[in-house]
Amino acid sequence: MGRTLNEVIAAMPPESQARIAERTAQLQAEVEGLKALRKLAQRSQEQIAQSLGVKQPAIVKIERQTDLYLSTLRRFVEAAGGTLELRIDLPGTGAFTLTGVGEIDAAKHAA
Repeated sequence: MGRTLNEVIAAMPPESQARIAERTAQLQAEVEGLKALRKLAQRSQEQIAQSLGVKQPAIVKIERQTDLYLSTLRRFVEAAGGTLELRIDLPGTGAFTLTGVGEIDAAKHAA
């Protein structure tokens, strides 16, 4: 009979087990898509729709899109109770957070 994954990992050296545990934590911290983000936030499509002032079918469409305006993404994340930060990594400069991206200009939308 074969061994389980946990048994195989338990037989590995401690360094390998640590690397596996670290990578597992990284993968669990990643969220694939807006639907997963919404579920992680324990919000329904209807709740997100109400927060955004749209109908539920619009949320289905947003969740299926692979290319979004940053302002749409920011609003969706905020409707789920989160905040959006855009992290940039440039060679030689390290990582930094780009601010003000995707913010909706209230003056533009008031007209």
